[in-house]
Amino acid sequence: MSDNTRTPDAAKAMRMAATVLLLREGGNGMEIFMVQRHHQIEFSSGALVFPGGSMDPGDRAIAEDAALVSDRGGLAVESAAIRVSGIRETFEESGILLARPRDADALISAGRSAALMPQRAALDEGRVSFAEILHRDALRPAIDLLVPFAHWITPTGLPKRFDTHFLLALAPPDQIGSHDGRESVDSIWLTPKEALAGAESGRFTLPFPTVRNLIKLDKLGTAQTAMDFARATPVVTVIPEMSQMADGRTRLCIPREAGYDGDVFEVLRP
Repeated sequence: MSDNTRTPDAAKAMRMAATVLLLREGGNGMEIFMVQRHHQIEFSSGALVFPGGSMDPGDRAIAEDAALVSDRGGLAVESAAIRVSGIRETFEESGILLARPRDADALISAGRSAALMPQRAALDEGRVSFAEILHRDALRPAIDLLVPFAHWITPTGLPKRFDTHFLLALAPPDQIGSHDGRESVDSIWLTPKEALAGAESGRFTLPFPTVRNLIKLDKLGTAQTAMDFARATPVVTVIPEMSQMADGRTRLCIPREAGYDGDVFEVLRP
């Protein structure tokens, strides 16, 4: 999953991260849940993004805990931990919890999810761990519902680099989602077309990987088609190669086989 050619210093600076693209069918087609980052946070400040963030050491511990993840479905611990991280980050940033009662196959109900909202704030503030919530409420993360969709690694030479896995998941129909009011100041369900149009008009600021993944999603049409596509399509890692142009724009080169309709793109900033 990671770039094996990284130098030791680059590997030390790299942060593993998971981002979840929560999908549902709306009146105008597939909708995706997005949050607007607070302007004062370190990464993607003010941008409209998918819920996600850096992996926590506890995510791997959960993936290795047979009481919480009794069946990894053939996944390696690292792959399971990435999905656990995505579930935890999604709960923190949207309030949607992709988890099942330990003795059931169905996801938890909206009522039970709502009852866990105080734990969402405690988790975000570091007063409780995700493992403690899962153990105390007899829940297990539904890692089987998340499907890899993309893998982007921040270009070399930048001071902060992320090794980010983008995961698709169908949102539980009875869990609506809302921003946390801390790292994110707004949240919205919208179609990929609406998000892209908002970027064109200046209403939204979208990072380059977000734009490319929204375009890719838009071409898939429905949430279920996107899920089926992700299950059937191998993920190609993208590490953009940056170069500065004479007019001040940045040229980004990515692998054509990653499926983003090209391999050379020009942007105002990386």
